[in-house]
Amino acid sequence: MNILLIGSGGREHALAWAIVNSPLTGRLHVAPGNAGIAEEATCVALDTSDPAAVIAYCRDHEIGLVVVGPEGPLVAGLVDELMDAGIKAFGPRKAPASLEGSKGFTKDLCARAAIPTAAYGRFTDAAAAKAYIAKVGAPIVVKADGLAAGKGVVVAMTEAEALAAVDACFDGEFGAAGAEVVVEEFLEGEEASLFVLSDGRNVLPLASAQDHKRVGEGDTGPNTGGMGAYSPAPVMTPELTERAMREIVEPTVATLAAEGTPFVGVLYAGLMMTADGPKLIEYNVRFGDPECQVLMMRLKDDIVTLMLACIDGTLDKVGARWRDEVALTVVLAANGYPGVYDKGTVIHGLKALEGDPALKVFHAGTRLDEEGRVLANGGRVLNVTALGRTVAEARERAYAAIERIDWPEGFCRRDIGWRAVAREDGTA
Repeated sequence: MNILLIGSGGREHALAWAIVNSPLTGRLHVAPGNAGIAEEATCVALDTSDPAAVIAYCRDHEIGLVVVGPEGPLVAGLVDELMDAGIKAFGPRKAPASLEGSKGFTKDLCARAAIPTAAYGRFTDAAAAKAYIAKVGAPIVVKADGLAAGKGVVVAMTEAEALAAVDACFDGEFGAAGAEVVVEEFLEGEEASLFVLSDGRNVLPLASAQDHKRVGEGDTGPNTGGMGAYSPAPVMTPELTERAMREIVEPTVATLAAEGTPFVGVLYAGLMMTADGPKLIEYNVRFGDPECQVLMMRLKDDIVTLMLACIDGTLDKVGARWRDEVALTVVLAANGYPGVYDKGTVIHGLKALEGDPALKVFHAGTRLDEEGRVLANGGRVLNVTALGRTVAEARERAYAAIERIDWPEGFCRRDIGWRAVAREDGTA
């Protein structure tokens, strides 16, 4: 079948790479795509915020499946429009997509279903939020309720930081996303992500991953949308994975189904491994970025078959197998990111990295110019992704590849972001 993929980042490049390798794929269209995706598929200019335009494109090009990569169109209800028009779409409808679209929605669902998570309060005015902070004290977590491109969360180690975060939300730093604020208990432990597929009734655990959000080496600088990741996450033992599924994921899917809003698609559970066991930090309703990059490197089974099983309600009839190797990705960011950053820098040397089955450079913020050159066109520009027998081996392979890139002035090496910490035995 012909497939349309919505999105333009590193996640979408990883999905495109996996989709084109499926025997079920005819022609892959990507809207809008990027310079790397253009080597895998046909990139098209399409207003993906206009459901009528997307539906018309699907009919004109005999699209049998639409895969929605980013959260924005999911929260806006694009899947509802497509499915109601008779076009299969991978991703949740608008109502269950509120798991990511509203942090308060998720916290309230956790309360209804007795899902372990941090204690919280929801606020629509600064004074009430500040009073709650004064009562609870620091450290504490302040979150803009809506979508803020991964940047609306402040882990405040002091009350002053928390109060400033509240002001930032209500003063409009995050736009409409900050019209409501969720203030949460600070959880201690190790963080990990668990990815699960759901057809609304059945659930299929995929794999775990850990990401790194601070922009600078040595865990310094502001939080970003994600500066690196690796899979699997050693902290997610089979026992903890089973517990997270039983206590967190399965009650979530069951509650949504019972309330008439079944979740279909990929559910990304951000978890904290506390002394009391796994607790939910947040849900995302799509593959993570850059976690998708490491997941697609490890997935042995056909991603399109898995997506169709979600849509068709047959997830209990399929499975997912994974490579034993560790996959690790390093995000290369433009100078100045996550603030004002450079654009338009020419990137050289990427062709020299092709041909190694244990290495893949996924493009995030790139575009092609009139001469066919790759230009930096975003904050997070490239995701250098490698396989290895251990975290240490995958890390070294990724960094060796980075050293082979002809570095442009628009990149800042300290903004590479994350060197995976490896013990002498090779574990993370």
